[in-house]
Amino acid sequence: MSKEHRSAFPPDFLWGGAIAANQTEGAWREDGKGESVADHITAGTKTSPRRFTEKIRAEEFYPSHQAVDFYHHYKEDIALFAEMGMRVLRLSIAWSRIFPEGDEEKPNEKGIAFYRNVFEECRRYGMEPMVTLSHYEMPYGLCRKYGGWGNRKLIDFFLRYCETVFQAYAGQVRFWLTFNEMNTLVSRFGTLLGAGILPEDGRDLFGMDKMGMPETAEEQSRRFTALHHQFVAGAKAVRLAHEIDPANRVGCMLSAAGVYPYTCSPDDVLEAQRQMNRSSWFCGDVCIRGAYPYFMNRYFRENGIEIVKDREDEQILRAGCADFLSFSYYSSRCATADKEVVKSAGNMMLGVANPYLAASEWGWTIDAKGLRYLLNELYSRYGIPLMVVENGLGAVDEPGEGGRIHDDYRIAYLRAHVEQMREAVEDGVELMGYTPWSCIDLISASTGEMKKRYGFIYVDKDNRGNGTLKRSKKDSFYWYQRCIASNGADLGGDGYAD
Repeated sequence: MSKEHRSAFPPDFLWGGAIAANQTEGAWREDGKGESVADHITAGTKTSPRRFTEKIRAEEFYPSHQAVDFYHHYKEDIALFAEMGMRVLRLSIAWSRIFPEGDEEKPNEKGIAFYRNVFEECRRYGMEPMVTLSHYEMPYGLCRKYGGWGNRKLIDFFLRYCETVFQAYAGQVRFWLTFNEMNTLVSRFGTLLGAGILPEDGRDLFGMDKMGMPETAEEQSRRFTALHHQFVAGAKAVRLAHEIDPANRVGCMLSAAGVYPYTCSPDDVLEAQRQMNRSSWFCGDVCIRGAYPYFMNRYFRENGIEIVKDREDEQILRAGCADFLSFSYYSSRCATADKEVVKSAGNMMLGVANPYLAASEWGWTIDAKGLRYLLNELYSRYGIPLMVVENGLGAVDEPGEGGRIHDDYRIAYLRAHVEQMREAVEDGVELMGYTPWSCIDLISASTGEMKKRYGFIYVDKDNRGNGTLKRSKKDSFYWYQRCIASNGADLGGDGYAD
């Protein structure tokens, strides 16, 4: 076999796909489920932000309430995943389906039973479940009554939930992730979804309507204290998982993006380093090395940030380091110290545009080689197994003749990223697996749209919740099927079914 067609991936490489409860399940009030923070977030668009509401408003549309109804379609969906050849399904448990308010003494048995059925269905097809414990959907009761993760009491509530599911699914689930993209909390974008700290009624989900207003030291202190509580909770969860079942492997999960200097100016290089330190290395160092990195001391000091810690927290962090590092990768970004360039960037959340790269319709830079770069940077820093648990292209998919969806743009995106993962493995990176986002169309977390589609499987539903929910295979379904069957060696073709 020629170099172009051989696979660098190990025989046990975990090919799969990823979904999240609040973006797929629906059934938001069925079988005892409580309200989650996601259930209080309205739909939005590329130009109109999603918003938080304290009460559910009849005139608003909340996409998580039905999502794509995985709750009632899970058998059909898992069968389709298995047909692609998936060896692992990354999914999340809705915490509020197990503990409706988050602070109960006893769990909701119907919630326990639902996920047991889902995991059994996965196992029936030889598919490993990889479970995220908290994926942007914490119980609304914990936000409303306790102020979210800013309150240290949430550590114990989270550990009760962890113990419940670790015991309930022992033998069914051996791969766990603690908090989805926990490093979003280093910026105000993660305040609501990541920490459950509620904004004013009607506020923008990501705080973009406050972008011109600097955060106070008090606001930043609350946010970083919430992140510290998650660090402690995550470390305790790692130890608990190992105690309950030594076969358990627990990973941390970060939102990762390589940060390039916009120019070779030393000021831009230092700015890129500063951003990378804060956005990725900070949380990675705590979860994997078990201690706060030195460079955060100056950041905390200069911003007046004070984190309330308990005396034993340092030991807890050291004793509960993650077994592997998982991360999402969609794009890279450029950084500059030039304020005039920053002002003209147009999208401060995604950084300064890279003139060498194209972008998606939603403004996300497409940078497959950036994934190889990032994999090498992560592995050289931490030296533990890595896994890409989110990677994909949000695009408008329109059914054509005969209902076929020809998503060659998605195939091209994924092919390029798999090729670069293959190069990273050749470089010597220990890569466990790949679960692209997503194996099926779902609600976009950032915009709340169905129009922004990611899946290999099309779901007939529009932005306002209209549609039959019928599932259809896209061309990318068949492309990924061949990719998995060849263990990443066959990346050619357009994905058309024979």
